[in-house]
Amino acid sequence: MRLCVFCGSSQGSNPVYANEARALGHALAQRDCGLVFGAGHIGLMGVLADAVLEAGGEAIGVIPQALVDRELAHERLTELRIVGSMHERKALMAQLADAFLALPGGFGTADEWFEMLTWTQLKMQSKPIGLLNTLGFFDPLLAWIDRAIAEGFIQAKHRDLFTVSRKLESLLEQLLIP
Repeated sequence: MRLCVFCGSSQGSNPVYANEARALGHALAQRDCGLVFGAGHIGLMGVLADAVLEAGGEAIGVIPQALVDRELAHERLTELRIVGSMHERKALMAQLADAFLALPGGFGTADEWFEMLTWTQLKMQSKPIGLLNTLGFFDPLLAWIDRAIAEGFIQAKHRDLFTVSRKLESLLEQLLIP
């Protein structure tokens, strides 16, 4: 089992975000669940990967050559896959993973998470998707989704395509990670 995690290349302004990423990394290793992620050594990505590796787990990173050239690749991973583009990155991460989870992050996190959600909506993939809503980080996004449903832009049934929780253990169980 492997979980693909989308998260920030920054740690954010509150140390709780890094603590939660670290806790996720340890939880994945304890469950013998591999990590698939964007291969960065910085931000929440780096914290998460370091925690997985420190706990003896598997961390597979997927990164475009352009980001390797900018010296952003984590160099101590179980496996580093270098691809030609961000499109290839998302496709390979989706192929390698059994479920998807987003932690707080910026544009890249949102882009990757929404692509998996869109693929699910279009029935191009059926793997579980979740949001770890640390400190209510995703509350504005969830309000936007609810507004889009209310305004007829998203079908109400599609609100059930993903799981949200503020509790790490509960979310991992909901994503079928024993």
